Amino acid sequence: MTERPERRPYRRAGEEKRREDLIAAAMELVSEGGPEAATVRAIAARAGVTAGLIRHYFSSKEDLTNAAYRQVMDQMTAHALRAIETIPAADPVARLAAFIAANFRPPVMTPVSVGVWAGYMHLGRSDPSLHETHEATYLGYRDRLQELIAALPRPADPARDRREAIACNALIDGLWIEGGSLPDSFAEGEVLRIALDGIAAILGITFPASAYHSDQRKTG
Repeated sequence: MTERPERRPYRRAGEEKRREDLIAAAMELVSEGGPEAATVRAIAARAGVTAGLIRHYFSSKEDLTNAAYRQVMDQMTAHALRAIETIPAADPVARLAAFIAANFRPPVMTPVSVGVWAGYMHLGRSDPSLHETHEATYLGYRDRLQELIAALPRPADPARDRREAIACNALIDGLWIEGGSLPDSFAEGEVLRIALDGIAAILGITFPASAYHSDQRKTG
């Protein structure tokens, strides 16, 4: 007797895709009209499913909101980490420059990403679960940044590295918000140049000229 082919991986893949579609729909709505625009009915309509189906993937709208915010934050960190994968550890300055540059090109720096972040940051003030997600993802990103700073060729000083990671992260965040929300207000590569110059000054290092010519059209 011929055995039936195993179908579970295909079903599972389909479910993962549907879940991703719901998260993407929620993020789009938040970026367009704020958190209040991302109602269950609107999310379902944007994703092309029934409102009842959302409960199959998420226990509540809050659960979906948390998943969407975690995804946008985790993806930004993941794109920055992927940018340094091919750069040898023996070149810590180039690795740090590539990590920084990834924050100032799509898909990390876009009006949608900034809109989603701003909308969910507002919700986090009254939602403990969302606040916890924000704290975890923020610290996760900052820890990666601190590791890259600690690898620079200079005397070890963990306390200094922590302070500088906080300062550099704040500079990246501010420029990311400005560049993502007002992309037409800056020349190509201008935001990245300001970020690299500012971080170089904070750390007392010099980035190579090649770091300033990262392809702004790259999507990671």
